[in-house]
Amino acid sequence: MDEFGSKVVELFTTPEYIDSLLHGFLLTLQISFFAILLGLLIGLIVALVDTSERSKWTILPKAICKIYTTIIRGTPMALQLFIMFFVIFAIRGFPQIIIAILAFGFNSGAYVGEVIRSGIQSVDRGQREAGLALGLSKFTVFRRIVAPQAIKNIIPALGNEIITVIKETAIVSMVGMYDLNMAAKDIGSGQNMASYIVPMFVAALFYLVTIYLITFAIKRIEKHLQKSEARG
Repeated sequence: MDEFGSKVVELFTTPEYIDSLLHGFLLTLQISFFAILLGLLIGLIVALVDTSERSKWTILPKAICKIYTTIIRGTPMALQLFIMFFVIFAIRGFPQIIIAILAFGFNSGAYVGEVIRSGIQSVDRGQREAGLALGLSKFTVFRRIVAPQAIKNIIPALGNEIITVIKETAIVSMVGMYDLNMAAKDIGSGQNMASYIVPMFVAALFYLVTIYLITFAIKRIEKHLQKSEARG
């Protein structure tokens, strides 16, 4: 324990180690944040296409979305990352962070699409029909009746997907990106920090605190929505 404690002190008192961890953590946050935004956008589009009324104009979009979600959800994230890096964007000088954001964003979009779709379909169809019977447009029915209930229903699942994306970004070290995971490995291999235990422990702490804050925020949002519904 004395040796562990001394290594913890050494890590936090060595500017080089702290800079490495913060640099890696910043990259992790950047990839996660923009990938989550991209995933939400793609997921929303997929869900709206999938839940739209069947017509000859929606056959092709629905088929494309179905193929997309099947491929993404049926293959490992690591494999998708490798394909994006070494096949699709095998271009010298192309920003690695953009490739990583696209890889994780497209992966997340397939799962977010299913989450949003299930949320929309969880709203009683009778409420939609009642809104249309009152003379409301389809858009107004969706905006004022369907969307508020769907959002409330999908918040927990969306929160889980956000957490999953943040944790999955640790695999970018496999393609040579200097994220939090790679920073911990780099510090652990240094002459003055021979043991991997301390840097990996600190990296895990960074992830844990981040996930806890996100979980806390999601629970607050859930409580706020429940109070709003009760007042309504």
